[in-house]
This record gives sequence, structure tokens and C-alpha cells, in this order.
Amino acid sequence: MKIARFAHGETISFGIIDEEEHELVVLKADPMFAGYEPTGERVPLAEAKLLAPVIPRSKVIAVGKNYHDHAAEMGGAAPTEPLLFLKPNTSVIGPGDPIVLPPQSERVEHEGELAVVIGSIAKNVREEDADQVIFGYTIANDVTARDLQQRDGQWTRAKGFDSFCPLGPVISTEVDLERGTIETSVNGVRKQEGRLADLVHSVPAIIAHASSVFTLLPGDVILTGTPAGVGPIVDGDTVEVTVSGLGTLSNPVRAAK
Repeated sequence: MKIARFAHGETISFGIIDEEEHELVVLKADPMFAGYEPTGERVPLAEAKLLAPVIPRSKVIAVGKNYHDHAAEMGGAAPTEPLLFLKPNTSVIGPGDPIVLPPQSERVEHEGELAVVIGSIAKNVREEDADQVIFGYTIANDVTARDLQQRDGQWTRAKGFDSFCPLGPVISTEVDLERGTIETSVNGVRKQEGRLADLVHSVPAIIAHASSVFTLLPGDVILTGTPAGVGPIVDGDTVEVTVSGLGTLSNPVRAAK
């Protein structure tokens, strides 16, 4: 099942995507909290603007260096346990929204990732129970001001600017973590590609580790890591991140005004 948060006219709603009819089955409320009761209304996909499918009320958790090839390109080995950092929820934008390049940075880079959306309160979750707290999966771009990351020595500023966490286009309740793929393109040129199965630390392992540190809340988003091939984006670019079974998250890049 694919779930969208969308604008139609002046109304923001949630809906289930009917891919055969190219329509949204409108739901009465946020299905994470209210279930999947339809209103009876349908909206053509072509008439809807897809928004960030979730706005985390609490936090965006991310995992650094979670592909061996990306860890190598960053000059080191993958950590022996998930390397966690946080992005503020103010960094979240949706499909088609611009990634805004901050004037403080001279090198901003893309990092396409699979994201996990948490669906229930979770603390000290065992790996074998991780599926019970997952609401679904979406696509993320962990946009990073690389020069600031290197200058600061820690990652909060470099990864925390407004617009530095595009999410979307939908949440899918199922993803093939064994055979699924991810790729990132800039202006139609492929820059990154990887297999979801090649994550150093698996989705269940990440959830177990993160929930041992802090309580996960419904709507929290976990970015699972990016494959090799990260690189710069500049004003006028378009970045597309595609995950098999989830679709494509596309965002233009704009200089700050």
C-alpha cells in the first residue's frame, strides 16, 4: 500500500494511491493515528500536489557511513555499530520543493537514502520485533554542506539547514529490503547506485540501536545511509532519488535569495 499526503485546492489530506486508476482514495485522517477509513472521495493524481508524506513531530534520525563503499570514499571504514546523528524537523521538505543552498557553504552534496517511518512508541526494540514499530518506508535525500561538515568536525550544522531533508513522494508499507535498489541522479545523470541489502547495519539493527538510545515516537523518520557517489549540487540542478517500489523523489536546487 502506498500512502500520500497531498494538497488539493486549499485542503491538505491523506490518501491511498490507486495506481490502476491514477487516483487518490481520500482518507478521513492521518492513517498513522486514525486508520484507513475513506471519505468516499477520490482525487485524480494529476490534480494533487504531493507533499512530504510525514512531518516528524519529534526527530529525524540518520545513520552515517552505512555502506562500505561510501565509508571508503569518505576516507575510513564503516563503523562497527550504527553511527547516529539528528536532523531537525525544520529541514524536511516535500517532492518538488527546492533544496536551498545556504550562503555559508561552498559545497553542498546529495545523499540519496531509504527512510523508515516509525509508527508507534518504541523503546529498547529487539531486532526481531522491529517490523512491529515500522509504519512504512519513504525516500530521503540527506543533503549535506560538506565543507561545513569537515570544518565543524561534527555534523549538526552541515546537515541541519532548512530544506536539507527532502522526503517523499509517498510512504509504502512494504519495501523489498533484499532485492531493492537505490540510485541518485543529478540532471538525469546517475551519480549513485546501490542495493538495500548492502546496508552495513540492517533496518532492524538500526531500529534496535536507535531505540536503545532514545524513545522513538510515531512519525519519527530514520535515514538508513547512502551508497558511494555523493557529489556536489549547484543552483539550477535537479536531484532525483529512486528506490525500487517507492518511486522517485525529485527536487530542484536553488541558491538562497
